[in-house]
Amino acid sequence: MESKTVEYKREFTDAIKYAVTAFANTDGGKIYIGIEDNGNICGVDDVDMTLLRTTNMIRDAIRPDVTMFVECGVSEMDGKQVVEISVLRGTARPYYLAGKGIRPEGVYIRQGASSVPASESVILDMIKETGGDRYENARALNQQLSFKAASTFFQKKDVEFGNSQMITLHLVGEDATYTNLALLLSDQCPHTIKLAVFEGSKKTVFKDRKELTGSLLEQLDMAYSYIDQFNHTHAEFVGLNRIDQRDYPPEALREALLNAIVHRDYSVSGPTLISIFDDRIEFVSIGGLVRGITFDDIMLGVSVLRNEYLANIFYRLRLIEAYGTGILKINECYTDAAEKPKIDVSDHAFKITLPNINFKRSFVLPQGQNVPQKASVSREDRQKAVMSLFETRESITRRDVQGLLGVSQASAILLLRDMVSSGRLIKVGNSKNLCYIQGPAGMDE
Repeated sequence: MESKTVEYKREFTDAIKYAVTAFANTDGGKIYIGIEDNGNICGVDDVDMTLLRTTNMIRDAIRPDVTMFVECGVSEMDGKQVVEISVLRGTARPYYLAGKGIRPEGVYIRQGASSVPASESVILDMIKETGGDRYENARALNQQLSFKAASTFFQKKDVEFGNSQMITLHLVGEDATYTNLALLLSDQCPHTIKLAVFEGSKKTVFKDRKELTGSLLEQLDMAYSYIDQFNHTHAEFVGLNRIDQRDYPPEALREALLNAIVHRDYSVSGPTLISIFDDRIEFVSIGGLVRGITFDDIMLGVSVLRNEYLANIFYRLRLIEAYGTGILKINECYTDAAEKPKIDVSDHAFKITLPNINFKRSFVLPQGQNVPQKASVSREDRQKAVMSLFETRESITRRDVQGLLGVSQASAILLLRDMVSSGRLIKVGNSKNLCYIQGPAGMDE
């Protein structure tokens, strides 16, 4: 009698592959060819041909290879020959039908005496059970993947991307199926990056928005190109010298974007968010800190990778130079800036905020009047503002001037150089200990 572990077939039929898949995914079982549904033994006329067709079908129709868990033989019952297929529970579940993929219409399980499609939650449980908890190692639900964008990207970087490399890079698992890492690099990647440009400093008025799809490598390229449109270059004139300063250090933008892509938690659905304001850019990625790592650890450059193999691919493509240096590089880019990058971490998200170095702020003149910092502000006004610092201190530094005026390092250096030349300031010390005191001309003001 048919049961959860027994299936009867009167003759060879293509439906046998469903039963084999179901038994391998559940608790194993036996299929008998030559027995009717009611248990009546009718036998098989051409045993050798039936065995050949059965083994060929199992080998060609089921993925990953399940043949090591299947044994086909011949038994004699009531004087008649019956083909017996013994199936053990496999270790690489879920097994699925080639061409159908790891989805309900391709994955079958035993339910009572029937082979039925597995639900998506059951499929995910099987993947987790046999593949471990690590997302990028697990088999991808979608096995119909293409890599046109990734191949182009690897080619541009002069890095090979053939079948052997896909195995080495862990895009293909030991069972010859695509992993979730392959899914991330494929043209069918389900994860996206959403970018939005807002007017002013609040999320009230949209100026533009865009959603990027496709391979993560393609999204990386498109996201940086999109952000770069809003990274304007501003010119400041100090005397006869023109100083060009971009809103955001390109290396800081690059590192913040790479961090959002490489370190996010892809086991959770939802887009990576990039918000561009007049005064800042925010990068928000899903996934808080990796277990065992604190906020202070990452600020010191400690790196525990959530997506180790993805990071390794980015390293091979020379997109990242060394693990754990991204946050440090971002902070270094803002060493001489008045406002520093900000990092916020919650249980399920990570946000990096980069300030706009050229965002127009105000500084205070000696009389206490607030004057907007714009191109029309004269060099004399700026120098007066610098001299006002001596009302509360005996010496000043270049960073004091940057913080007061909200200008770049180069602009502050040129301004101070002019003030030294005019006798308003005197340089004291050198290198890290360099500071400025009032000169003869400055004391007369």
